[in-house]
Amino acid sequence: MNSRGYVENMSKNSLKFYFINYWRIIDKKILISFFILFFLGLFFSFSSTSPLAGERLNKDYYFFFTKHFIFTFLAILIMIIISIIKTELLIKLIIPFFTLSFVLLVLVPVFGEEVKGAKRWLDFYFFRLQPIEIVKPFFILMTAKILTLEKPKNSNIKYFLGFTLLSSVIILLIDQPDLGQSILLIGSWISTVFISGVSLIYIFILFSISLVALSLLLFLLPEKFGYILNRLAVFFDPNQGDKFQSSSALEAIRLGGLTGQGMGEGILKESVPEAHTDYVIAVISEEYGSTVSIIILIIFLYISFRIIKNCFNQDSQFLKISLSGLATLLIFQTFIHAGVNTSLLPTTGMTLPFLSYGGSSLISSAILAGVVLNFTKNKAYLYD
Repeated sequence: MNSRGYVENMSKNSLKFYFINYWRIIDKKILISFFILFFLGLFFSFSSTSPLAGERLNKDYYFFFTKHFIFTFLAILIMIIISIIKTELLIKLIIPFFTLSFVLLVLVPVFGEEVKGAKRWLDFYFFRLQPIEIVKPFFILMTAKILTLEKPKNSNIKYFLGFTLLSSVIILLIDQPDLGQSILLIGSWISTVFISGVSLIYIFILFSISLVALSLLLFLLPEKFGYILNRLAVFFDPNQGDKFQSSSALEAIRLGGLTGQGMGEGILKESVPEAHTDYVIAVISEEYGSTVSIIILIIFLYISFRIIKNCFNQDSQFLKISLSGLATLLIFQTFIHAGVNTSLLPTTGMTLPFLSYGGSSLISSAILAGVVLNFTKNKAYLYD
């Protein structure tokens, strides 16, 4: 065998060894669950976006599906890369990655593109990025990092620093405005801090501060934030305003029943704008039945269960808090989306992780998935 063949053979053996080792240390059940969600997202994207592209926007029927396929491939690649990185290196990268994503969020009010009265996106010519989607997983990791700092020793200072971090992000979100993401981050932050062992008194105080701050915004700037009161009023009394989207989604779920009306037979995606993003679970229920939607929710619950179960095997307090926070973020976003679709919650415009159409949402899901897979690796089989 010549030297070139020897090198190629060694390279193949190394890759084979690396793959086998990766398969041994990774949590296979969580990994397979993530792949199932990505695949379902692709399948339902084809079903929900084809009529939108072909009939309403006069584009190729596969226009949105092709974009979703590309972003899904990119998202899976990101997930795998993050899961492969050494955990110690990934922890060191948290601060620079969060800083970068936060800077992008800061740029939104200045350079952001306004769509339907909200300025939430940065236009990079080839694609539009919603920075808050990238911020979310790194925000949880930064919160865990602050709560587990060796210095200062005083835990109250750590909680104050964490609350300052939360406030910085929320101020930028409120300016967009984006109430849904604000509620999601506040809820996830409170859960993460609670898991770290904070007193309930502090939680109550911080919650009260947030409530007072929101009330002041509604009182002082009714022109910009009055829509919040309008949505709440319509939620409690549908006769006070337009509840077309929520009512249509609920009706679609009712019509779908347990078994659905069949692929392509649903009408929600044709009548409600952004149904393929904010109301995707209703689209799925209408065409494939509530049984399929329930199975999807069970998959999310199962992933969260596996994550929390893994926390008991972790020695690092940082990893425990991070995994718990990421599981909370995943579950909160899933059930806010489902709650809005079933009219159990006011309209917020929340995507369903892994399944909703949108590059930013998919990349955010991939980052979360990659970090979870990295932190849940079986350390007993790690090789240097």
